Amino acid sequence: MKLIVAEKRSVAKAIAQFLGGSYRAQRVYGVPAYFFNYGGEAVSLGLMGHIMDFDFAARENVWTWIPPEQLFHATPLLVIRDEAAQYVKALQSLARRADEVYLALDADVEGEAIAYEAAIAVRAVNRRARLYRVKFNAVTPKDIRAAFQKPDTLNLKLVEKVFTRMQIDLTLGAVFTRALTLSVRNSLEKGQFLSYGPCQTPVLGIVVNRELERINFKPEKYYVIKAVVDIGGHRVEMGSEVRYKTRAEAEAAASLIKRGVVKAAVYRPHKVEPPEPLETVELERRASRWLGINSKKTLDVAEELYRAGYISYPRTETTIYPPSLDLREVLQELAKGEHGEYARGLLKAGFRPTRGDSDDGAHPPIYPTKGATKDELYRRFGKAAAYAWPIYDFVVRHFLATLSPPAVVEKQKIVVSFGKIELEAEGQRTLDEGYWRIYPWERQAEKPLPVVKPGEAAYAVKVSVVERETQPPPPMTESELLALMKKYGIGTDATMQDHIHTNVKRGYMRLQKGKCTPTPLGMALATALFQYVPELIEPTVRAKIERALNSIVRDGVPPAKLAAEVKAEFAKYFEKLQQHRREIKEALEKALNSSP
Repeated sequence: MKLIVAEKRSVAKAIAQFLGGSYRAQRVYGVPAYFFNYGGEAVSLGLMGHIMDFDFAARENVWTWIPPEQLFHATPLLVIRDEAAQYVKALQSLARRADEVYLALDADVEGEAIAYEAAIAVRAVNRRARLYRVKFNAVTPKDIRAAFQKPDTLNLKLVEKVFTRMQIDLTLGAVFTRALTLSVRNSLEKGQFLSYGPCQTPVLGIVVNRELERINFKPEKYYVIKAVVDIGGHRVEMGSEVRYKTRAEAEAAASLIKRGVVKAAVYRPHKVEPPEPLETVELERRASRWLGINSKKTLDVAEELYRAGYISYPRTETTIYPPSLDLREVLQELAKGEHGEYARGLLKAGFRPTRGDSDDGAHPPIYPTKGATKDELYRRFGKAAAYAWPIYDFVVRHFLATLSPPAVVEKQKIVVSFGKIELEAEGQRTLDEGYWRIYPWERQAEKPLPVVKPGEAAYAVKVSVVERETQPPPPMTESELLALMKKYGIGTDATMQDHIHTNVKRGYMRLQKGKCTPTPLGMALATALFQYVPELIEPTVRAKIERALNSIVRDGVPPAKLAAEVKAEFAKYFEKLQQHRREIKEALEKALNSSP
């Protein structure tokens, strides 16, 4: 018998349908399994992500039994997750009589680790079965069938990297979470704890840093000159680029503005290029900014769309369409959907895809794999289509935009000289909408200026001095936070949204209308760490660990040696934390006791 293991139930079901044509569903230990014929008896089973995790021994899990720092010297154990017990039972029940096992987990580094966990469970009950690794980037008949024609083997170096990261994260999180929590235990409600994470906490630090800039910002007044100027019968609103410190100084300059001459009149065509192919973080950023859907919800919904066969694998860092992806074939499929007319127009007119500069070597950019209508998605997803449709629609529009011609605008600028004072006006007129026809979020507003020529006379109709004030940095948006996380290497394309969500869940920040705001507790925790142990919260914490982890794959560094080195470094930070335990305790207790 062939046993196929997928990451989720919906993918297991799709594999059975695409490989077998028809299937018989049956529950094994409460888990749906799909039996079909594929060169003989076959069955596919979906898991629920990681079925195993690392944990400490029972004695080490009693917080008050041992000092937190002793965990630096503990060896975490690989255990079955409580919530995965029934999946492991089902997997092993089917594996006992399997001759071949195909590990068809997600085609990324986490999927490699989950595939290895499944292999461990299989090997515990069946030593003779042959194991194969299967990878695909879209849940479509073509992609599934092609993947099973060319099975591969597990990449054990990637597995070592993931398992080492899991052990390091467990240790660092446990040591500092326990230390912080125990220091203020008398001020916490039952079940409450203060958590630390090498990704979670630097994310909080970025948000708190912005808030501190806003709090400490001191506005300064300045004055500018605005005027309505008549040029050949056209009235143009103009302004000076000069900022004056006092009103008197600005009014003295304004009194000189009476009669002038056009110094420059520029009308220059400019191409606005379409976006690059879509990768995970950019999908999350744009959905947060334009659709009002937070990053976690966006990726969760995108994964459901992937499993249902509507889009390709949504966890990717690639912004270059590979030669193996038949773009014309994708357009032909989209011609059946909501934006069929636009897709057919590209097929008829021809297209040239845009291209980024990132290629993770594993997955193509996110693209639609099925042409669908809004009604179809509402029938397929029900109420969940309130999120599924806008995200699917965005992916389709983004893909079509990457194959579309640029928009063309006319950049306009008029400069009028009034002796020593110059006033300027800038405008814009659309010449060709290009990709804006399908991608309205990037459409630029028109503000056309009249056509004038250098040397024309100009007369000031109205001159005024306007008082203004320098503005603090804006609140941190989720879109901006994701961009900064990517810049600093905090998390992966698949986990960034989780680190934001964890801070919200812990009560360290709020996420409302796309804006991230720290709570008093989040402010207290971050500012205390900034002051006393900045190494724990600086934005490059995670990138340093990730660079070290990459050496396992790149250079063959032994995982145990690397983990020991990282733990030894953080043990030094723990000593600093203990040296300032009293000050940190007071700051946290003040925030906890003042919270409603």
